[in-house]
Amino acid sequence: MKQLWEKYRIHTQKTLLLGTKIAFGSALAIFVARYLGLSHDVSAGTITMLTLMTTKWQTVKLSVSRVLTFALATLIAWIIFLHVSNAYAAYGVFMFLLVCISAMLGLTATVSVNAVIGAHLFTGQDFSAQAIGNEFKLVCIGIVIALVLNLYHDNGQRKKELIANMRSVENQLQQIILELAAYLIQFQMSHNLWGHIYKLERELERYIKDAHEYQDNTFHFHPEYYIDYFEMRHAQCQVLDNLHNELRRIRSRPKQAQIIAEYLLYVADYVVEINSPEKQLGRLHEIFADMKKQELPKTREEFESRAMLYHILMDMEEFLLYKKRFVHRLDKQQREIYWKNE
Repeated sequence: MKQLWEKYRIHTQKTLLLGTKIAFGSALAIFVARYLGLSHDVSAGTITMLTLMTTKWQTVKLSVSRVLTFALATLIAWIIFLHVSNAYAAYGVFMFLLVCISAMLGLTATVSVNAVIGAHLFTGQDFSAQAIGNEFKLVCIGIVIALVLNLYHDNGQRKKELIANMRSVENQLQQIILELAAYLIQFQMSHNLWGHIYKLERELERYIKDAHEYQDNTFHFHPEYYIDYFEMRHAQCQVLDNLHNELRRIRSRPKQAQIIAEYLLYVADYVVEINSPEKQLGRLHEIFADMKKQELPKTREEFESRAMLYHILMDMEEFLLYKKRFVHRLDKQQREIYWKNE
């Protein structure tokens, strides 16, 4: 219930902030356009709104694209509207070419604003320097105001939420590993374990999206640390899901199960963000070596169970390797930045 409320609170906060920026920005754009005596001044508000519906980096990229494609849209409009006599056909051909060319250039996000500009030119049938200048000023007013307003995002609070989610994920991963170890000891599976794993996978998918949004809303140098972190945890969670399914297929509990359970209990303490798992991998390889020295199973059932346990160790190796690759992608400076006071 607490998590649902927190999710609702964050969503509401983001919505209110976006709504406030759109309302203020659109009204300001119309005021500026009207103050400058521009025709179709209300469209400046629309352009501002369409540009604000993005993150910081998206706003910058989109703004540059809109300025660059303005000339293209104007050229298409001039060719079509002055050379196709049927008004309906002319506008249809204009939109067809605008959409197709924008798509080929990978700039479909610019179609909406260029369509607005095309509609103004279609209505006035005026391609003088003054008319085109009027449309360009509308575009500039809209994107400048959007750029300024989109500079503000509550990134400090977003970062705190990301770090809190990281701690929550670590706690849940530890709990899942402990439950898996308990099964190997008691041979009794918790009914809630699968649901816990499934719930954590869904949460991680949401956290990855949040990390992408945070990444796109900061202009600071950023090595996509939070995105990589949550993607790494998502991969680890899928490994634990596979491990859980394998445990359920074990028909008998060999003596090696106790050794593996103790290893899982040991690994659970090192799930935390700042740990590099070389020692855990080393201990795992020792267990592999010891198992090879043990006598072969005597029955088919014991052989199958032993094979499952061996596969579980391989899964744990994969689990740790995901973390090792994540840590090794960071250089020393990045570790100091992100692990400081964590």
